[in-house]
Amino acid sequence: MRAGDAAERDDDRGRGQRAEMSGSASDVVQARDVHGGVHFHGGGHSAEPVPRQLPGDVRGFVNRRAELERLDEALGADRGELPAVGVYVIVGTAGVGKTSLALHWAHSARWRFPHGQLFASLRGYDPGPPVSPEQVLDRFLRALGVRPEAVPAELEDRAALYRSLLADRRVLVLLDNAATVGQIRPLLPGNAECLVLVTSRSRLSGLVARDGARRLALDTLSEEEAVTLLRTVTAGYRGQDSHAELTELAGLCARLPLALRIAAERASSRPLMLLAELITDLRDESALWDALTAEDDEEADAVRTVFAWSYRALPEAAARLFRKLGWHPGPEFGIPAAAALADGQDGETRHLLDVLVGAHMLEQRAPGRYQFHDLLRAYANDQAVHQETPETRRAALERVVSWYLRAASAAVRILAPLNRHLDVGPEVAVTPLTFADLDAAFRWYEEEQVNLVAAVRAAAEAGLHGHAWKLAAVLRSVYARRSLFEDWIATARIGLDSARRVHDRAGEAELLESLGMAYSQTVRLSEAEECHTGALIIRRATGDRLGAALSVTALGLLAWRKRRLAEARNHFGTALAACQELGERRWSALAQVNLGMVLGELGEHAAAVRLLDEAVVTLRELGDRAYEGSALFELAAVQRELGEVDDALTSIQDALGIARAEHNLAWEAFWLLEAARVHRAAGQPAEALIDGQRSAAIQRGLGDRNREAMALDGTGESYRALGRPDEAAKFHRLAVATHRELGDRWRLAGALANLAMALQEAEEPEDAHTHWAEASAVLAEFDDPRAVRLRERVEENLAAGAS
Repeated sequence: MRAGDAAERDDDRGRGQRAEMSGSASDVVQARDVHGGVHFHGGGHSAEPVPRQLPGDVRGFVNRRAELERLDEALGADRGELPAVGVYVIVGTAGVGKTSLALHWAHSARWRFPHGQLFASLRGYDPGPPVSPEQVLDRFLRALGVRPEAVPAELEDRAALYRSLLADRRVLVLLDNAATVGQIRPLLPGNAECLVLVTSRSRLSGLVARDGARRLALDTLSEEEAVTLLRTVTAGYRGQDSHAELTELAGLCARLPLALRIAAERASSRPLMLLAELITDLRDESALWDALTAEDDEEADAVRTVFAWSYRALPEAAARLFRKLGWHPGPEFGIPAAAALADGQDGETRHLLDVLVGAHMLEQRAPGRYQFHDLLRAYANDQAVHQETPETRRAALERVVSWYLRAASAAVRILAPLNRHLDVGPEVAVTPLTFADLDAAFRWYEEEQVNLVAAVRAAAEAGLHGHAWKLAAVLRSVYARRSLFEDWIATARIGLDSARRVHDRAGEAELLESLGMAYSQTVRLSEAEECHTGALIIRRATGDRLGAALSVTALGLLAWRKRRLAEARNHFGTALAACQELGERRWSALAQVNLGMVLGELGEHAAAVRLLDEAVVTLRELGDRAYEGSALFELAAVQRELGEVDDALTSIQDALGIARAEHNLAWEAFWLLEAARVHRAAGQPAEALIDGQRSAAIQRGLGDRNREAMALDGTGESYRALGRPDEAAKFHRLAVATHRELGDRWRLAGALANLAMALQEAEEPEDAHTHWAEASAVLAEFDDPRAVRLRERVEENLAAGAS
């Protein structure tokens, strides 16, 4: 008897295979190959990428020799030595040059880190929310070769995978502008050969006390160093300015590098103007600022004085753009977004951005990408408050959010062409974005990820609720593909509130459906059910028949996950009838897949095969590769249970062919579970062992512990079929422990039964009896036909053991 056969079907279709009518699984995404091999613990990857993420070195960097020497001490004297310290924190006031020092040193030392350099701005002191460790780890893991869909959902799993990938590498990690220890600690590699360099205005004492970090406190420049910086930046533009004048200019800048560079650039741009005149201007500006501020902060006042001095010298068009850029909802931006804010054209905006970069009022991070120093952003906002009207601000925000909305919609139409798409409104007067292919669309999304979340939030705060809910709804397809649950849930909640504020019932239903999907994928099933029920009520009330069918399907999948099979069958049957009546071929085919899946579980195999055969044909005609693979997966399972092993093998190999052609590991790993079952049914346990161990290796890389446990359980069955029950028991124990920890009672029951069988075959009857008994108790919680049959077999073994 093979107890596991009765419990081996997966009831978690909503993530890897997603045969649901919400639509994201038809998207095509590349995936990193993980070579599981015969030993699943040996899953590795070849041609490891070497990330080179450091921004460019600081032009004309001078001074800080003592500090550079201190940082050099963090590394051993010889190339082969380990870093002397794992974490180094550079602390100091705003504008003192922490980032410049860190970048300059990192470029000089990068040869010591042959496996690459990772960089992230944590934006701890920006006006918006700081970057979370989850977001940073998502980017770092992808830079280290993990495909987007393989990035685990949970912070702990991401951090564990990150540490694993860096375990045998020597990498420099530069974390800029951190606010708290909590931002940093999940990003520590745990590898003595790596070095983490952090910049912050905070002392981050927790890193020093608990993690052994070394701290370098950065002060303002000495008078000599400040004068040297001014001479270096102005060299080649001006004649020999006197030391006394440069000293006075440095004093007016409080010897802060940020202020000094801006002042030096201003002096360089006016080579024929006497430095004394420039100093008089700055001194007058300082007196004016003193009259306007009550703060007693010499350094902060000096920086703002220099900002004002430089700002007033800008051409009016550049100054206007500078003010409006302070309204941009995210931390950095491209030329089209800046043009949307300014209500201008790309070419004109590019010229004005170059003017601002030349004046050091803006930083160019990469070709076509710009960002503020956080102090300059605050200053730009302050100028906008005094010189622009609230109506101007709202109009600018509406333009830029409209641009992001249309661009996101264009990207999603490439990423998920078969989905239902929202009407996002009229075009804005800026060159629209187009995407040549899937890779281009994903690259744009990755570049704008933080801005898109910020745009949803900014739109809602400005009362642009229609824009807020539509952008949140459009982003759902991307979030579902990338498992970006933090961003997904945050934007969906904002969008839902916005839709309700403007009484847009259709929008409310869209966002309830989106939230329901996110909650379902994060195993918050009660909240998911509440959301999908709410969406269904609205869609029925507003006459959205297709939308109602989608909501019914979502409720059917939730019932399936909770193993309420009769309820799931009713939901899927209702959805199928509605889609057929509406003439929706694709949605009808997806409903057939779901209904065929549950009918197979209920033992109605002939009806299941008919539905699944029809669905495969339709989806193949429509070119929906993902759902064709899902239908083949379900068809293989039913064919196997009917004893049609050759047909089952053909179906599952066709499904795996789709996964591999699309380079999608998530599909492959899930569908390999059924391939293993079919090979066992065909009397080929060695082939089943390879399938199961490869699936386990991939699932581990994906961070999907539930499915990894399923693969381990199946691996145990393959060892048992090979006549090696002792080894089988080890794998079943791992599966039992994981399912117990995750609270998956149905899979726990199957794994317990499999473990008991392995122990019985290994002639350990007492341990076997204990696990038979627990399996019986757990199975009492379920009343579907498969559960009843499995419990009967478990009870037979219990009785046989007792006698």
